[in-house]
Parts: sequence; structure tokens; C-alpha cells
Amino acid sequence: MMTEPEVTLVIPARDAAGTIDACLDAVDRVRSRAGSRLVRVIVVDDGSRDDTLDRVRTHDVEILESGGRGAGAARNIGWRNATTPLVWFVDSDCEPEPESLEILLGHMSDPEVGGVGGTYGIEAGASLLERLIHEEIVSRHACMEGDVDFLATYDVLYRRDVLQELDGFDERYLKGQDAEFAFRVLESGRRLRFDRGSIVVHHHEQRLARYLHIQRLQGYWRVALHLEHSGHSTGDSYSGLMDHLQPFLPVLVIASLPLAILPWGWIAPVACLLLLLLAQLPRTLHLVSRTSDPWMLGFVFMATVRAFWRSAGLVQGVIDRVLRRGPIAPRRIGAPV
Repeated sequence: MMTEPEVTLVIPARDAAGTIDACLDAVDRVRSRAGSRLVRVIVVDDGSRDDTLDRVRTHDVEILESGGRGAGAARNIGWRNATTPLVWFVDSDCEPEPESLEILLGHMSDPEVGGVGGTYGIEAGASLLERLIHEEIVSRHACMEGDVDFLATYDVLYRRDVLQELDGFDERYLKGQDAEFAFRVLESGRRLRFDRGSIVVHHHEQRLARYLHIQRLQGYWRVALHLEHSGHSTGDSYSGLMDHLQPFLPVLVIASLPLAILPWGWIAPVACLLLLLLAQLPRTLHLVSRTSDPWMLGFVFMATVRAFWRSAGLVQGVIDRVLRRGPIAPRRIGAPV
């Protein structure tokens, strides 16, 4: 009788004192299930400045350190120290449901599947911002089923030999390294699967300023992502063409502002802004209909403001890429991923 493959869990953590205890308590519930194949838990501290490490030491897990080089580097250190055939990645601000790993494992019986991911749950008493973020993501996940071309690393299971062959995550990418790796897995000929039955409760960002800062970084790294992996700029399993076009609309708004000094020149920036607002309506109406929550109307304004921040990141990314400066500069031929 063949032995079922065992699993190592890797959790990158940086300044995660507020969520790491709940995360690891939930991991214990996964590990304690009858027949659980989770045999190792590795927390990789990425240069935390709070008491994350002190909290992690109170749990029965292994601890490694990555020196503040980013989540991609932390995940690479984790899986390279794993010896099991399968490696599960969960973020430090997530709490996996007890059956979450078991559901993912069901897909790995197919040798063509290189990785499989799950979806989000949300904590009780979440703020409006957290609910807006969450409901948008869940609505996108509702359209993802079976084979996909995008997986994120908050809840994903990969074969270690795939990670080994592709040399893991590209550590240049401070954001978007999960999408970048998923694209390379597909390019290698493997399949990616998505199963909404696997759930991790996610503590979303509660501060708007911090959320917008992250969105600016997402816009910045999307430049490299789509230049280095052609064929995804018009959409993927998670996002569509309109999502990818939206960051360009704030550029038009700002670029057309000088026209306001001309008679009727104000029409151009106002029209561009209205177009950006209208682009949010389909998703907003869907969220209101799905949740029966009128507060979801706030998505129009959140998504519009977010588009400006993503646009700022995109513009900065294009400039840095053209000038071949910073971590977004094209990778040298022969340089490691």
C-alpha cells in the first residue's frame, strides 16, 4: 500500500504579533485531526520588530529567520528546509479551518496538478473596510472553479519538486510573487487548481492608509509581472480586462487637469473621473445583491480611491523599469530567480 505524502506548513511572518497566536492555534487544530498528514510547521520570521518571535516560541513549531528580505525570501527559506513531498503555505494573518488542508490534498492525487489553493473566510466583528476588501475577493473567487491560472499564497499547497525545479519564488517581487510563481508553474506544463472548500479566516487590513500603501506596491510590481509573463495582461482567473485597465484612468484624470483652464476644459477630467466611478458599479451592485448589505455601496468610493494609488505605483514602476533601476529592473540573463 502506498503511503500518503506528508506535508510541511510554511508561514512567513513579519510584525505579526497581533495575529500569529490565532494562526498557530488554528494550525494545531489542523494538525490534531485524525489522519492529518501535516508533520512539520515552520515559521520564518522576516525581521519582525515586535514580539512576534516571543509569541511563536510558545507554540510547538520550528523557527527560521530570513532577515527582512520579503515574504518571497521567507517562503523560499521555509520550503528549502522542508523534506516532505508537499509544502503548504499559509499567511501569518490567516487562520486555517480544520479541514482546509485535507480539501487541498484531494486534488494532489492527480500528478499533473502542481498546486492548489483555497479561499477566504472573515472574522466576526470585522470593520467596514475589512468587509469591503473581503467581499470583493470572495466575489472574485466565486467565479474561480477547477483549473485556474492564478493562485495566491495565503492558502496554497505546492509540490516540493515543482518548487525545486522552478527555484521557488522570485525574491525581487516584494508584492505579486505568488502570481509570478503561479504563472511559471503553468508555463512548466503543470495544472493549478482552486477549491473554495478550503478556507482560511483572514484578518484584512483595518487602516485605509496602510491598505492604499499596499495597493500602490501592487501597482508597482504589476509592471514587471506583465512584462515578464506575457499573455496575462488582459485578465486571468482572478481579474479581468477592466480591472487591468482601471489604473490607467487616474492617469487620464490627472493628465487632463491642465485642460481645466480652457473654456469647457473641465469636461475632460470630470468625464474620466465619472468613467472610473462607473467602472466600479457592476462589482458594487453585485456585492450589494449578494450580501444584502447597503454598506457595500461604499465599494464605489474605496475602489475609486484605490485606483489612484495603484496608478501611482504603476507610473513609478514604468519609470523604474525604463531607467533599469531598483528591484524592478529586468533580471540579468542567467541570474537566479
